[in-house]
Amino acid sequence: MQVLVVNCGSSSLKADVLESRDGARLSRARVERIGEPGVFVRMDGGPPEGLEAGDHAAALAAVLPRLLAPEGVRLDAVGHRVVHGGERFADPVEIDAAVEKEIDQLASLAPLHNPINLAGIRAARRALPELPQVAVFDTAFHATLPPRAQSYALPDGLSRELGIRRYGFHGTSHGWVAARAAEFLGEDLRRLRLVTCHLGNGCSAAAVEFGRCIETSMGMTPLEGLVMGTRSGDVDPGVLVAVLRREGLDADGLDALLNERSGLLGLTGASDMRDVEERAAAGDERARAGLRVFCHRVRKYVGAYAAVMGGVDAIVFTGGIGQNSAGVRHRVSQRLGFLGARLDEDRNRDARVDREHPVADVSVPHGRARILVVATDEAHAVARAVEGVLHEAGRVTAAEDIGVAISARHVHLTAEAVEALFGAGHRLTPRRELSQPGQFACEERVTLIGPKRRLEGVSVVGPTRDRCQVEISRSDEFHLGVDAPIRCSGDLDGTPGVTLEGPAGRLTLDEGVICAQRHIHMTPADAERFGVAHRDVVEVALDTAGRDLVFGDVVVRVSPGFALEMHVDTDEGNAAEIEGDTGGVLVPTGRSVHLRRRRG
Repeated sequence: MQVLVVNCGSSSLKADVLESRDGARLSRARVERIGEPGVFVRMDGGPPEGLEAGDHAAALAAVLPRLLAPEGVRLDAVGHRVVHGGERFADPVEIDAAVEKEIDQLASLAPLHNPINLAGIRAARRALPELPQVAVFDTAFHATLPPRAQSYALPDGLSRELGIRRYGFHGTSHGWVAARAAEFLGEDLRRLRLVTCHLGNGCSAAAVEFGRCIETSMGMTPLEGLVMGTRSGDVDPGVLVAVLRREGLDADGLDALLNERSGLLGLTGASDMRDVEERAAAGDERARAGLRVFCHRVRKYVGAYAAVMGGVDAIVFTGGIGQNSAGVRHRVSQRLGFLGARLDEDRNRDARVDREHPVADVSVPHGRARILVVATDEAHAVARAVEGVLHEAGRVTAAEDIGVAISARHVHLTAEAVEALFGAGHRLTPRRELSQPGQFACEERVTLIGPKRRLEGVSVVGPTRDRCQVEISRSDEFHLGVDAPIRCSGDLDGTPGVTLEGPAGRLTLDEGVICAQRHIHMTPADAERFGVAHRDVVEVALDTAGRDLVFGDVVVRVSPGFALEMHVDTDEGNAAEIEGDTGGVLVPTGRSVHLRRRRG
């Protein structure tokens, strides 16, 4: 599929015609200084040419004929990078008048970005009305942030009224480089813990645990977090109050100070890291100090995110600075040896990445944690997202009954654990068969003992396994006083432990407690029929009497030994008012596969 990718910046326009599958660029345009004197365009990497364009719409209209001129260009769709999707847009979405209106309403959260993104959307829809157009949101990758990472410690009523929470940005880049890092390492992304560092004029870091973003440095706006070209990053709020009082600034003045006159520019007098490094090498102490502050802040976030995830498998550098500055990578990587991440200086100096060679390993051989340089390609990521949106509606061709069942708290035990809890030589006693072939509920029960409280009479599910696993709900988690991550069954590394008590004794687990990620069991034949694959993530819409809701992040699990059924935990079942086993059907929607419960 050929996709025109439009990326409107404050005074720039990037436009690429790409093949969505392999990312091959058929044509491209880079327009700079829109709204300023001396607007110019570079076509396909050529020299700058003067351009008559007073705004983004005029710039797109001027370059579009040249983008479509090369032989073989036959556009199928248009994709737009949009900075802020708010709470409404957690996935790419096909654009219509209603979507335009909602993007416009989100302008208050990104006043420097969303209005300009919307101008590009409207210009492209006027110029190419026959083509489908898709918005891809920078915030979408961070929609998986858990509530504890989303929240600011402000009065709850104020936060809810104004929509104050942490959204994160650069998500298209973070998602792209995380996937490329996993491919390079030969691992499933859902088994990795990554810290991705997007370092450019705008900078952000993200903690990507098992395929999901669980922390990121930017917040409600792109101002929070790392030191950037002209943005301050983290600042004590008390400092802002003091500046307002002393300088007599209004809101607009403070906004300009933090977004346009701070960061590297405020520290060193230069906003471009290349200039800062050049001056630092020449002995400029102000530049050297600014460089130290910049790298210290990145290193601090890397360490913090490794702590949040309980370790790290790879640290990824991307963006203009991350990909091109060996000096910044060197400074950031200092003192990270305790994480098992050690930089190889020769590899670091020699590292070059591009579309043909997108990943370079700059860590010492056989290091426990890898340090990677990965070329970001946001345009290619947008093009792939567009293809996914436009193709997914036709993935499911027929509806079929599916059961939706509540999986209450339970434990899986090893043979050794069974003997420790119930006595030497004891074997599990089946009470009734469960829906998944070969599994059964047992007569045996255990007590869970956490730091705060106990849960008695917890079911044991057989047969025995190689590792003990405890599956609880969020309510159980708070009751026990443990912080259990949301994981798929069997994914236990780095999880908290708990004490089990049986009639013959106690057993303390160092790990194994999870909140099971909501999932659908399928056979390979089921998956082929529904057009999904193992580990696909879908949305599930439940149509209940007065309690309709949509479950996101539902994992498809495929195995010949499974029976077709969706599992949710007790909290989720109560929220949807599911009583016992509930019938459902898979149906296609405009942008993803949904499971919809049938009334009656």
